[in-house]
Amino acid sequence: MATLRDVKRKIQAVKKTQKITKAMNMVAASKLKGAQEKMEAFWPYADKIAQVLARLIEHTAIEEEHVHPFLISRKVENVDLLLMTSDRGLCGSFNASLIAKAEGFIKEKSAKGITVCLTCIGRKGRDYFHHKKYNIRSSHVGIVGGRFGFNAAVTLGKGLIESFLNGETDEAYVIFSKFVSMTRYVPTLEQLLPMGRIEKFDKSHGDEEADYVAEYICEPSAKALMAEILPKCVYAQLFRALLETSTSEHAARAQAMDKATTNCADMINSLTLVFNKARQAAITKELMDIVGGAEALRGSW
Repeated sequence: MATLRDVKRKIQAVKKTQKITKAMNMVAASKLKGAQEKMEAFWPYADKIAQVLARLIEHTAIEEEHVHPFLISRKVENVDLLLMTSDRGLCGSFNASLIAKAEGFIKEKSAKGITVCLTCIGRKGRDYFHHKKYNIRSSHVGIVGGRFGFNAAVTLGKGLIESFLNGETDEAYVIFSKFVSMTRYVPTLEQLLPMGRIEKFDKSHGDEEADYVAEYICEPSAKALMAEILPKCVYAQLFRALLETSTSEHAARAQAMDKATTNCADMINSLTLVFNKARQAAITKELMDIVGGAEALRGSW
């Protein structure tokens, strides 16, 4: 049985751990608020650009000369996959679920004879797939969970677009954590390139009015306008994915640290009970020794 000193030392160690987890929970909650506000502020822009582009394609891309390369599907032999994870741990199963989603996608494509080239955003995904010796084209750290702007999405998007237009890859996908609520974040796979015509665009926050659809008069030409808007739509999708992944990471860490703090409290209660039992046993033993000594002295008289 553990001595009183050992149990007391364990209680003190758990209390110190509890202070750390509580502080980390507060830091994550503070970062979560800022990340969530930034994410929600960007949602209307992302929805509107998708809506405008969908209607523009519907009214102007019927003619063959207006079809942009981003809208043309081709035989798939090589695929770009952009995986977003965090740089740090202590956020529960957040990274493991994203990595599992990516690994399942790679195995599915590999079974069809398709080569998948990875671009890793975040140290956790990069380290895992580097250890597994997967084909990693590039990696970026210090983005998810930190401070980043729209330029980060532009940099990532330009690399994917260049590979697609050069014919090095035939499709581009992104895996990110979709923020649903403070306790729910879903690993999500989205296709970036080639884009669908109408059905691929998100209309979940669009107009719900009846049958009226605006017809756009384009200046300059529809082809020139689409060439300008389509890359921006890719950047917007990537920036939204970065924002949602960052928000999900902070939420996951806040939740994990809250559970760790609760577990520390339960462990302290359990160890305190053990300490009290050990102390009571020590007291009882001392009393028995005293009583035994007293009886021995009385018998000697």
